[in-house]
Amino acid sequence: MKPSRPFLSVIMPAHQGAAMLPRSLSSLMASDLPRESWELIVVDDASTDETALIAAGYADTVVRLPGRPHGPAYARNRGFEVSRGEIVVFVDADVSLHVDTLRRFAEVFCQEPDVSAVFGSYDDEPAEKGLITEYRNLLHHYVHHRNVGDAETFWAGCGAVRSAVFRKAGMYDEWHYSRPQIEDIELGHRIRAIGHRIALRPEIQGKHLKRWTLRQVIRTDLNDRGVPWTRFLIMQGEAITSRTLNLRTIERINTALVALMIFFILGAAFRLDLRWLIPAAFCLLPVIVSNRQLYGFFLRNRGALFMLGVIPLNLLYYALNNVSFAFGWLLHGTVGGPRPDPAVDAFAELGVQTWPPVPAKRKISA
Repeated sequence: MKPSRPFLSVIMPAHQGAAMLPRSLSSLMASDLPRESWELIVVDDASTDETALIAAGYADTVVRLPGRPHGPAYARNRGFEVSRGEIVVFVDADVSLHVDTLRRFAEVFCQEPDVSAVFGSYDDEPAEKGLITEYRNLLHHYVHHRNVGDAETFWAGCGAVRSAVFRKAGMYDEWHYSRPQIEDIELGHRIRAIGHRIALRPEIQGKHLKRWTLRQVIRTDLNDRGVPWTRFLIMQGEAITSRTLNLRTIERINTALVALMIFFILGAAFRLDLRWLIPAAFCLLPVIVSNRQLYGFFLRNRGALFMLGVIPLNLLYYALNNVSFAFGWLLHGTVGGPRPDPAVDAFAELGVQTWPPVPAKRKISA
């Protein structure tokens, strides 16, 4: 007998997604969870390509947002507003789910009633090849597998939340995050703040379809991850105390050591004195040693040459952490928390009703 409502509502935001949607949506159609158990909602965030047309061939519901893009936080919220499932599953448009992903989500919520949200991981075979792309995706895979269990955060690339909890937490913060940034991390903090459990289950997987460039890595780690995350933690009073995922004590120490290493290298260059490289080497050594398991992971999965290429990328990550931390504090001290553009702010203050609706103002945490 067909259920009166789906158990899962799968929501996929998409902007200019025509190139990747056929693959990501086809993976959903191949799911081993019976089709009557889930619905698919694609939210077209003001795309100018054939995103909506392609989505219509797969989705139960397509929500088209006109005008300018509002970002995935806003798009996911609009999708949730038309959803019917007990569980809402968020999947990025550049993620191809494994055949068992939806079933695994359903099993977690059925077997563990105390779990309110769960998220998975990228698999270890990204669709695109190349040092930067494979490093980026395999690093994500490694970090999520190393942190299996209860989590303090959330990931919307392949994650699910009980609908009642998502609504209670206030949905995604579409007021502060108008482009892909840390809206999922911030949501996870609010879910935990109201007393609900989040689980990280890396066996729930999807394949990342994105090709990364070095420029994209730097821009994302600074503008869309590092600086917003620093500002958020400062506002939460957790800039020094947070221990979530890549903010553990050893990561903070490594970030400081890389800053010192860069200082000594610059000293050697400006003073033309190679003796400055000696303390730089002493700063580098503990960073390499503390990451030996990470480098061993890349050695086993991609070989020695790939592992050697990973080391400078890993050091770049720590260097960008330093820049993010500095700019985050600078912006916090000069302009305060992030805000939407003036037009959105004015519409919200005046209570203007439009479709799509003006982004809703929410608190950073519950």
